[in-house]
Amino acid sequence: MLNIALFGPPGAGKGTQAKRLLKKYDLTYISTGDMLREEIAEGTKLGFQAKSVIEKGGLVSDEIIVRLIEKRIVENTNPKGILFDGFPRTTVQAYILDGLLLRIQTSLTCMISLEVPRKELVSRMIERSKISGRSDDSADVIQFRLKEYDNKTKPVANFYKAKGKYIPIKGTGPIKEIFSTINTVIQQTLRKKWINVVLYGPPGSGKGTQALKLAKKYNLVYISTGKMLRQEVKDNTEMGKKVAATMARGEIVPDEIAITLIERVIQENPDTKGFIFKGFPKTIVQAYILDGLLLKLNQSVSIAIGIELSTLECFKRLSSRGKTLNSRPYDASMELIINRLDEFIDHTKAVGEYYEKKRTFISIEGNGSEDEIFDRLTETIDNALLKTR
Repeated sequence: MLNIALFGPPGAGKGTQAKRLLKKYDLTYISTGDMLREEIAEGTKLGFQAKSVIEKGGLVSDEIIVRLIEKRIVENTNPKGILFDGFPRTTVQAYILDGLLLRIQTSLTCMISLEVPRKELVSRMIERSKISGRSDDSADVIQFRLKEYDNKTKPVANFYKAKGKYIPIKGTGPIKEIFSTINTVIQQTLRKKWINVVLYGPPGSGKGTQALKLAKKYNLVYISTGKMLRQEVKDNTEMGKKVAATMARGEIVPDEIAITLIERVIQENPDTKGFIFKGFPKTIVQAYILDGLLLKLNQSVSIAIGIELSTLECFKRLSSRGKTLNSRPYDASMELIINRLDEFIDHTKAVGEYYEKKRTFISIEGNGSEDEIFDRLTETIDNALLKTR
């Protein structure tokens, strides 16, 4: 989803640019100012509560704002994205917005700030008052609104600067030129958007082979908890000693160990454009853990792809691999192979259902040549990313 917050002082031209953005990107429009004025015009309880505050140029309470926008965000969201005009106006509201967007499994793409000199702002609002007759555009109220902006709203910029999502642009000049600049920064932001892929499937479905190829094609960091754990065992580290027996049986290692390994890779790759996860998550609990790990980076799983393959075919592949130099300890016997397949059915299969509920899961056919499966995977990822971008 493309979620944009238009930011700037009163009179910066947010409403004018919002109309153009809505038309170009087909976004859901959330303007707290418009919604509050509608509530006042309709004489609702919320409108009555907000009226006296707005007429003085003040900021209405967070409780009122949240009650106004929560239903629209959760129930009426266009899957293409949301455009916020006039929200968030405080750092508290910025945290609230994070929580509201998290409920629909997304986050703010960027905050675009229209920078306009104070003198120009006052001139614009006085001129607007002659046309619109808005009570909050009188000379005294204008000064109060600008003071409120300086004291309460400007700190929001620092909140999003720390996240690398704050983009200031010149808000003076022809409307078309300002919009052109906004459109340019949006496209640049989208090109920087991370891709986080979970490759899911039963043992023997070819996840490792395909994940490595996908990592190379999309310039992603490959994270295989199994590969890292095997290296720990080989190096006879303390971690390796703890998991050696569990891995030999083909069972799932404790979650805290997997977390340690994944966090290590994330910290070692601060400039990456995303990750491809193979072998994690293996349980519902691990799926929640991965969400938490990515949320710390203001990221989420872009797509989870399930490679569908019959249990019999998986068994044949694992048995054949057990006779090669690429064999794993858990490929050594029929009993161990069956144990791994049972682990998948009992624990990991539910992970696919988890991502289905989040509408980020797509399955592909796992039979065919290596190149055929890779083509299916890349087509699936490309189509999914076009929708999200």
